[in-house]
Amino acid sequence: MTTPPQGPPPAPEWEAEHEVEADAAAALIAARFPELAGAPVEALATGWDNTVFLVGGAWVFRFPRRRIAVAGVEREIAVLPAVAPHLPLPVPVPRFAAGPSAEFPWPFWGARMIPGRELAEVRPPDEDRTALAGQVGAFLRALHDPALAAAAAGGLPHDPMGRADPAVRAARTFPRLDSLVRLGVWERDRALTDLLDDARHRAAPDGEPVIVHGDLHVRHLLLDPDGRAAGVIDWGDVCLADPAVDLAIAYAGFAGAARAALLAAYGPVPPDREAAARVLALNLSATLAEWAASTGRAALLAEALAGMRRALAG
Repeated sequence: MTTPPQGPPPAPEWEAEHEVEADAAAALIAARFPELAGAPVEALATGWDNTVFLVGGAWVFRFPRRRIAVAGVEREIAVLPAVAPHLPLPVPVPRFAAGPSAEFPWPFWGARMIPGRELAEVRPPDEDRTALAGQVGAFLRALHDPALAAAAAGGLPHDPMGRADPAVRAARTFPRLDSLVRLGVWERDRALTDLLDDARHRAAPDGEPVIVHGDLHVRHLLLDPDGRAAGVIDWGDVCLADPAVDLAIAYAGFAGAARAALLAAYGPVPPDREAAARVLALNLSATLAEWAASTGRAALLAEALAGMRRALAG
Protein backbone atom coordinates (compact mmCIF):
# COMPACT_ATOMS: atom_id res chain seq x y z
CA MET A 1 0.00 0.00 0.00
CA THR A 2 1.38 3.39 -1.00
CA THR A 3 1.33 6.09 1.64
CA PRO A 4 -0.08 9.34 0.21
CA PRO A 5 2.22 12.37 0.41
CA GLN A 6 1.78 14.48 3.51
CA GLY A 7 1.06 18.21 3.52
CA PRO A 8 0.03 20.55 0.71
CA PRO A 9 1.31 19.98 -2.85
CA PRO A 10 4.49 21.84 -3.79
CA ALA A 11 4.05 25.37 -5.09
CA PRO A 12 4.24 25.74 -8.89
CA GLU A 13 7.72 26.69 -10.02
CA TRP A 14 6.37 29.89 -11.55
CA GLU A 15 4.83 31.11 -8.28
CA ALA A 16 6.06 34.56 -7.30
CA GLU A 17 8.41 34.97 -4.35
CA HIS A 18 7.77 38.72 -4.32
CA GLU A 19 4.66 39.94 -6.14
CA VAL A 20 4.38 43.64 -6.93
CA GLU A 21 0.91 45.13 -7.42
CA ALA A 22 0.22 48.28 -9.44
CA ASP A 23 -0.04 50.61 -6.44
CA ALA A 24 3.26 49.34 -5.00
CA ALA A 25 4.91 49.67 -8.41
CA ALA A 26 3.68 53.25 -8.68
CA ALA A 27 5.15 54.10 -5.29
CA LEU A 28 8.49 52.47 -6.09
CA ILE A 29 8.74 54.21 -9.45
CA ALA A 30 7.78 57.61 -8.03
CA ALA A 31 10.32 57.31 -5.23
CA ARG A 32 13.20 56.46 -7.56
CA PHE A 33 12.17 58.50 -10.61
CA PRO A 34 10.32 61.68 -9.53
CA GLU A 35 9.66 62.71 -13.13
CA LEU A 36 7.22 59.78 -13.34
CA ALA A 37 5.42 60.52 -10.07
CA GLY A 38 1.68 60.65 -10.59
CA ALA A 39 1.79 58.83 -13.94
CA PRO A 40 -0.87 56.10 -14.22
CA VAL A 41 0.47 52.58 -13.66
CA GLU A 42 -1.37 49.66 -15.25
CA ALA A 43 -0.66 45.93 -15.10
CA LEU A 44 0.54 44.86 -18.56
CA ALA A 45 1.79 41.27 -18.39
CA THR A 46 3.00 38.54 -16.06
CA GLY A 47 5.53 35.83 -16.77
CA TRP A 48 7.39 33.29 -14.70
CA ASP A 49 10.09 35.72 -13.70
CA ASN A 50 8.77 39.28 -14.04
CA THR A 51 5.67 41.38 -13.52
CA VAL A 52 5.34 44.13 -16.13
CA PHE A 53 3.57 47.49 -15.88
CA LEU A 54 2.74 50.23 -18.35
CA VAL A 55 3.56 53.63 -16.87
CA GLY A 56 2.11 56.84 -18.24
CA GLY A 57 1.08 55.01 -21.40
CA ALA A 58 4.67 55.21 -22.65
CA TRP A 59 7.07 53.29 -20.37
CA VAL A 60 7.24 49.59 -19.57
CA PHE A 61 8.68 48.63 -16.18
CA ARG A 62 9.82 45.12 -15.25
CA PHE A 63 9.89 43.92 -11.65
CA PRO A 64 11.38 40.49 -10.80
CA ARG A 65 8.98 38.01 -9.22
CA ARG A 66 11.62 35.43 -8.27
CA ARG A 67 15.18 35.72 -6.99
CA ILE A 68 16.43 33.54 -9.84
CA ALA A 69 15.47 36.34 -12.27
CA VAL A 70 17.67 39.01 -10.67
CA ALA A 71 20.85 38.13 -12.55
CA GLY A 72 18.91 38.33 -15.80
CA VAL A 73 17.54 41.76 -14.92
CA GLU A 74 21.08 42.95 -14.28
CA ARG A 75 22.22 41.56 -17.64
CA GLU A 76 19.35 43.30 -19.44
CA ILE A 77 20.33 46.63 -17.93
CA ALA A 78 23.97 46.13 -18.90
CA VAL A 79 23.67 44.56 -22.36
CA LEU A 80 20.56 45.88 -24.11
CA PRO A 81 21.87 49.44 -24.64
CA ALA A 82 24.95 47.98 -26.33
CA VAL A 83 23.20 45.55 -28.67
CA ALA A 84 20.06 47.52 -29.59
CA PRO A 85 21.70 49.84 -32.17
CA HIS A 86 22.94 46.82 -34.14
CA LEU A 87 19.61 45.04 -34.52
CA PRO A 88 17.00 45.47 -37.28
CA LEU A 89 14.02 45.19 -34.89
CA PRO A 90 13.25 47.26 -31.79
CA VAL A 91 14.28 45.83 -28.43
CA PRO A 92 13.78 47.40 -25.01
CA VAL A 93 16.52 49.81 -23.98
CA PRO A 94 16.53 50.59 -20.24
CA ARG A 95 16.02 54.30 -19.63
CA PHE A 96 15.23 54.02 -15.92
CA ALA A 97 17.17 51.56 -13.77
CA ALA A 98 16.90 51.15 -10.00
CA GLY A 99 18.99 49.01 -7.69
CA PRO A 100 17.76 47.18 -4.59
CA SER A 101 16.36 49.26 -1.74
CA ALA A 102 14.67 48.86 1.61
CA GLU A 103 11.31 49.04 -0.18
CA PHE A 104 12.11 46.43 -2.86
CA PRO A 105 14.96 43.93 -2.53
CA TRP A 106 15.83 43.55 -6.22
CA PRO A 107 16.68 45.79 -9.18
CA PHE A 108 13.99 46.88 -11.64
CA TRP A 109 14.00 48.95 -14.81
CA GLY A 110 11.85 50.74 -17.37
CA ALA A 111 12.12 51.29 -21.12
CA ARG A 112 10.13 53.00 -23.83
CA MET A 113 7.15 50.83 -24.76
CA ILE A 114 7.41 48.81 -27.97
CA PRO A 115 3.87 48.69 -29.39
CA GLY A 116 2.73 45.26 -30.52
CA ARG A 117 1.01 42.05 -29.55
CA GLU A 118 2.61 38.71 -28.74
CA LEU A 119 2.75 36.17 -31.56
CA ALA A 120 1.13 33.75 -29.12
CA GLU A 121 -1.82 36.12 -28.75
CA VAL A 122 -2.26 37.01 -32.43
CA ARG A 123 -1.76 33.44 -33.69
CA PRO A 124 -1.75 34.14 -37.45
CA PRO A 125 -2.22 31.04 -39.64
CA ASP A 126 1.02 29.28 -40.50
CA GLU A 127 0.66 30.21 -44.16
CA ASP A 128 0.54 33.91 -43.22
CA ARG A 129 3.83 33.88 -41.29
CA THR A 130 6.30 33.95 -44.18
CA ALA A 131 7.12 37.66 -44.17
CA LEU A 132 7.35 37.62 -40.39
CA ALA A 133 9.69 34.64 -40.52
CA GLY A 134 12.04 36.42 -42.89
CA GLN A 135 12.23 39.34 -40.48
CA VAL A 136 13.04 37.00 -37.61
CA GLY A 137 15.78 35.32 -39.63
CA ALA A 138 17.38 38.68 -40.47
CA PHE A 139 17.12 39.74 -36.82
CA LEU A 140 18.85 36.60 -35.61
CA ARG A 141 21.55 36.91 -38.24
CA ALA A 142 22.39 40.38 -36.90
CA LEU A 143 22.17 39.31 -33.25
CA HIS A 144 24.42 36.29 -33.84
CA ASP A 145 27.11 38.28 -35.65
CA PRO A 146 30.44 37.28 -34.04
CA ALA A 147 31.52 40.91 -34.21
CA LEU A 148 28.64 41.88 -31.93
CA ALA A 149 29.68 39.25 -29.42
CA ALA A 150 33.24 40.54 -29.50
CA ALA A 151 32.05 44.11 -28.90
CA ALA A 152 29.21 43.73 -26.43
CA ALA A 153 29.40 40.39 -24.62
CA GLY A 154 31.59 41.37 -21.69
CA GLY A 155 30.51 39.57 -18.53
CA LEU A 156 27.82 37.41 -20.14
CA PRO A 157 27.71 33.80 -18.92
CA HIS A 158 27.96 30.88 -21.32
CA ASP A 159 24.62 29.06 -21.75
CA PRO A 160 23.95 28.83 -17.99
CA MET A 161 20.82 26.70 -18.48
CA GLY A 162 22.27 24.28 -21.02
CA ARG A 163 19.70 25.20 -23.61
CA ALA A 164 21.94 24.28 -26.54
CA ASP A 165 22.51 20.79 -25.12
CA PRO A 166 19.90 18.41 -26.56
CA ALA A 167 20.55 15.75 -23.92
CA VAL A 168 19.83 18.23 -21.13
CA ARG A 169 16.73 19.59 -22.84
CA ALA A 170 15.35 16.15 -23.70
CA ALA A 171 15.66 15.01 -20.09
CA ARG A 172 13.81 18.11 -18.92
CA THR A 173 11.04 17.70 -21.48
CA PHE A 174 9.78 14.28 -20.40
CA PRO A 175 8.35 15.57 -17.07
CA ARG A 176 6.62 18.39 -18.96
CA LEU A 177 4.96 15.88 -21.25
CA ASP A 178 3.83 13.82 -18.26
CA SER A 179 2.26 16.94 -16.78
CA LEU A 180 0.48 17.77 -20.04
CA VAL A 181 -0.98 14.27 -20.12
CA ARG A 182 -2.20 14.63 -16.52
CA LEU A 183 -3.72 17.99 -17.40
CA GLY A 184 -5.62 16.35 -20.25
CA VAL A 185 -4.26 18.58 -23.02
CA TRP A 186 -1.80 16.20 -24.72
CA GLU A 187 -1.75 12.53 -25.67
CA ARG A 188 1.44 10.54 -25.64
CA ASP A 189 3.15 10.48 -29.03
CA ARG A 190 5.62 7.76 -29.95
CA ALA A 191 7.34 9.88 -32.60
CA LEU A 192 7.98 12.64 -30.08
CA THR A 193 9.27 10.15 -27.50
CA ASP A 194 11.60 8.61 -30.08
CA LEU A 195 12.97 12.03 -31.03
CA LEU A 196 13.68 12.89 -27.39
CA ASP A 197 15.21 9.48 -26.72
CA ASP A 198 17.57 10.03 -29.65
CA ALA A 199 18.43 13.48 -28.31
CA ARG A 200 19.64 11.99 -25.04
CA HIS A 201 22.68 10.70 -26.95
CA ARG A 202 23.43 13.85 -28.94
CA ALA A 203 26.22 16.23 -28.07
CA ALA A 204 25.69 19.98 -28.02
CA PRO A 205 26.82 21.88 -31.13
CA ASP A 206 30.41 23.02 -30.84
CA GLY A 207 30.29 26.27 -32.80
CA GLU A 208 31.68 29.57 -31.58
CA PRO A 209 29.31 31.08 -28.98
CA VAL A 210 27.44 34.25 -29.91
CA ILE A 211 25.10 36.62 -28.10
CA VAL A 212 21.69 34.98 -27.92
CA HIS A 213 18.35 36.21 -26.64
CA GLY A 214 18.23 32.96 -24.71
CA ASP A 215 14.45 32.51 -24.45
CA LEU A 216 13.11 33.43 -27.86
CA HIS A 217 9.64 31.96 -28.07
CA VAL A 218 6.14 32.96 -29.16
CA ARG A 219 5.51 35.29 -26.21
CA HIS A 220 8.62 37.35 -26.82
CA LEU A 221 8.10 38.22 -30.49
CA LEU A 222 5.75 41.20 -30.92
CA LEU A 223 3.66 41.75 -34.05
CA ASP A 224 2.22 44.94 -35.53
CA PRO A 225 -1.38 45.14 -36.83
CA ASP A 226 -0.24 43.87 -40.24
CA GLY A 227 1.31 40.74 -38.75
CA ARG A 228 4.89 41.86 -39.23
CA ALA A 229 7.55 41.90 -36.54
CA ALA A 230 7.30 44.88 -34.18
CA GLY A 231 10.02 43.99 -31.67
CA VAL A 232 11.64 41.38 -29.45
CA ILE A 233 11.13 41.61 -25.70
CA ASP A 234 12.08 39.89 -22.41
CA TRP A 235 15.85 39.49 -22.55
CA GLY A 236 16.35 38.08 -19.06
CA ASP A 237 18.13 35.00 -20.41
CA VAL A 238 20.55 36.88 -22.68
CA CYS A 239 23.88 35.07 -22.67
CA LEU A 240 26.62 33.61 -24.84
CA ALA A 241 25.63 30.32 -26.43
CA ASP A 242 25.39 28.37 -29.63
CA PRO A 243 22.93 29.97 -32.09
CA ALA A 244 20.69 26.89 -31.73
CA VAL A 245 19.30 28.47 -28.56
CA ASP A 246 17.51 31.17 -30.56
CA LEU A 247 16.89 29.10 -33.68
CA ALA A 248 14.40 27.07 -31.66
CA ILE A 249 11.80 29.62 -32.74
CA ALA A 250 12.27 28.51 -36.36
CA TYR A 251 10.90 25.09 -35.38
CA ALA A 252 8.30 26.06 -32.77
CA GLY A 253 6.93 29.22 -34.40
CA PHE A 254 7.11 28.47 -38.10
CA ALA A 255 6.54 25.63 -40.55
CA GLY A 256 6.77 24.98 -44.27
CA ALA A 257 7.45 28.02 -46.44
CA ALA A 258 7.65 30.30 -43.42
CA ARG A 259 10.41 28.29 -41.80
CA ALA A 260 12.22 28.14 -45.11
CA ALA A 261 12.03 31.94 -45.34
CA LEU A 262 13.47 32.32 -41.85
CA LEU A 263 16.38 30.01 -42.56
CA ALA A 264 17.02 31.62 -45.94
CA ALA A 265 17.29 35.03 -44.28
CA TYR A 266 19.44 33.64 -41.48
CA GLY A 267 21.93 31.52 -43.40
CA PRO A 268 23.11 27.90 -43.30
CA VAL A 269 22.27 25.83 -40.21
CA PRO A 270 24.32 22.63 -39.85
CA PRO A 271 22.53 19.38 -38.86
CA ASP A 272 23.76 19.31 -35.25
CA ARG A 273 22.51 22.86 -34.70
CA GLU A 274 19.15 22.05 -36.29
CA ALA A 275 18.75 19.00 -34.07
CA ALA A 276 19.54 21.00 -30.92
CA ALA A 277 17.17 23.79 -31.96
CA ARG A 278 14.37 21.32 -32.64
CA VAL A 279 14.73 19.66 -29.23
CA LEU A 280 14.76 23.04 -27.50
CA ALA A 281 11.66 24.03 -29.50
CA LEU A 282 9.87 21.00 -28.07
CA ASN A 283 11.10 21.78 -24.57
CA LEU A 284 10.08 25.44 -24.62
CA SER A 285 6.71 24.67 -26.22
CA ALA A 286 5.94 21.95 -23.67
CA THR A 287 6.92 24.27 -20.83
CA LEU A 288 4.71 27.05 -22.16
CA ALA A 289 1.85 24.60 -22.66
CA GLU A 290 2.10 23.33 -19.08
CA TRP A 291 2.07 26.87 -17.70
CA ALA A 292 -0.77 27.94 -19.99
CA ALA A 293 -2.91 24.90 -19.13
CA SER A 294 -2.28 25.40 -15.41
CA THR A 295 -3.10 29.12 -15.42
CA GLY A 296 -5.99 29.35 -17.90
CA ARG A 297 -4.20 30.94 -20.88
CA ALA A 298 -6.16 29.38 -23.73
CA ALA A 299 -4.53 31.19 -26.66
CA LEU A 300 -1.02 30.48 -25.40
CA LEU A 301 -1.91 26.83 -24.81
CA ALA A 302 -3.16 26.45 -28.38
CA GLU A 303 -0.04 28.11 -29.81
CA ALA A 304 2.33 26.12 -27.60
CA LEU A 305 0.73 22.80 -28.55
CA ALA A 306 0.91 23.83 -32.20
CA GLY A 307 4.59 24.62 -31.64
CA MET A 308 5.18 21.08 -30.41
CA ARG A 309 3.53 19.71 -33.53
CA ARG A 310 5.57 22.02 -35.79
CA ALA A 311 8.85 20.99 -34.17
CA LEU A 312 7.99 17.32 -34.40
CA ALA A 313 6.72 17.37 -37.97
CA GLY A 314 9.96 18.60 -39.49
